[in-house]
Amino acid sequence: MRFRLHIVLIILILLSSCGEYEKLLKSTDFDLKKTKAKEYFDKGEYVKTTELLAQILPRFRATDEAEDLNWMNAQASFGMKDYIMAGSFFKTFIDQFPFGKHAEEANYMAALCDYNISARPELDQENTKNAIEGFNIFLNKYPNSSKAEDCKKRIKDLQDKLVEKSYLNAKLYYDMKQYKAAVVALTNSLKENAESKYREQMMYLKLNSLFLYAEFSLEIKKKERYQATLDDYYSFMEEFPKSTYAKDVNGIYQKTNKYLKIGIPDSGVK
Repeated sequence: MRFRLHIVLIILILLSSCGEYEKLLKSTDFDLKKTKAKEYFDKGEYVKTTELLAQILPRFRATDEAEDLNWMNAQASFGMKDYIMAGSFFKTFIDQFPFGKHAEEANYMAALCDYNISARPELDQENTKNAIEGFNIFLNKYPNSSKAEDCKKRIKDLQDKLVEKSYLNAKLYYDMKQYKAAVVALTNSLKENAESKYREQMMYLKLNSLFLYAEFSLEIKKKERYQATLDDYYSFMEEFPKSTYAKDVNGIYQKTNKYLKIGIPDSGVK
């Protein structure tokens, strides 16, 4: 019986609270709304905070409180994990208060929002590029910031994602058996990402793409394309003499040499 009464009291309190909030939303007392928005923010009730701030921000636009209110609005959206809106608010804040007391943190938070919505490597990487740009802008503006090392680490994470995206895009052509396109994509990716952790895989895929492209070519084109395969083989072996792809690479070498009729000397691959 006591438990039921307790539940009823909780429901009544909640209903009363909801009723008070609805009245507050309809109120024309903007100072009260401002005060309550701060209270809600301090309690982590970010939805109510942003709803109230949306009503009062235009009223306080040209006042001394505008900076703090806009900052609270951006932080509340971030607290709700609405990183798209939060990023937009932080960027607007930077434009409105470029030399304000929160300017440094706003620059960092704007980039962090793009970082948080950066998609996995298989998807579009626009937000990844925006985040890299944002963190670099932050580092240029505030090179001695306590957040500088964090920014550099996040930039490295984002760049690794772009490298993986480049690798996956190039590999997709290979998987689709579009070997000419694969060679172009892999060549470009290797140039753009010389230190990629996927370098050995990409160089092998490029070599095999050249070989398969030659194999499936018209007879009149084969000699030229097998020669390109052989040239790429030597480049591969120079860089990866003990490759994990040794068996496949040796097979490519021997078949290519056989076609070109230049004999099959020791390939160097064990």
